Amino acid sequence: MKFCVCIKQVPDVTAPIQIRAGELSMDAGRVVLNAYDASAVEEALVLTADNDGEVDVVLIGPERATETIRKALAMGADRGAHLVVPEDTELDSAAVSQLLAGHFKDYSYDVILTGKQAQDTDAGLAGGMLAERLGLPYATNAVGLAIEGDQLVVTRQGDTGQEIIVLPTPCLVTCSNDMNNPRIPSLKGVMGAKKKPVDSAPVAEIPEASVRVLGYEPLHTREPGRFIEGEPAEQVAELVNVLELS
Repeated sequence: MKFCVCIKQVPDVTAPIQIRAGELSMDAGRVVLNAYDASAVEEALVLTADNDGEVDVVLIGPERATETIRKALAMGADRGAHLVVPEDTELDSAAVSQLLAGHFKDYSYDVILTGKQAQDTDAGLAGGMLAERLGLPYATNAVGLAIEGDQLVVTRQGDTGQEIIVLPTPCLVTCSNDMNNPRIPSLKGVMGAKKKPVDSAPVAEIPEASVRVLGYEPLHTREPGRFIEGEPAEQVAELVNVLELS
């Protein structure tokens, strides 16, 4: 079975982030493989290990994002594709899904995996939009996958419990980072990744984003809580008084 995982390079959310004049200020050098995508890569590698399958990855991003593709290859993916866009390109979920749909138009696959969302925007929309553009059955927020014949069994986390869904292939699944613990690439994997093929090509026509970020604001602070002293009856009376005045 052939898997293709859509991955993204995102800012390291553990790095210090400041808001200055309505814009985010962060260490541009601290970028990582999106955690949700890393779980999707790991699951694809586990599923194909005993089934003689293949795992490809595809990424939309600037030239420097090749290092993130190499990270996935070091984990064990077989090959990568890089849809190169300028550094300052603004892409919303619809634009991303449009570019990926164009990539998959002439590409053979059984299963497309994506992270359920990206760490930088938390939008969580591109996977479902891509499935719609490709006309694929899909499931979201998967926490477990299994192959049964030519079908994919998906365990997804719903609002009130887990659901088991059987999808025919080809299909698309968005993956939670609760699915597994992605492996850390070994030195052998890192060295081997340098020899694996990465098809890199500039995007000829970049879709215009319909959704744009106008600015950022820090979270509003709220007054700290306070303790009410005294005997229980006095505390209750004071609490009622505070609630009535609020």
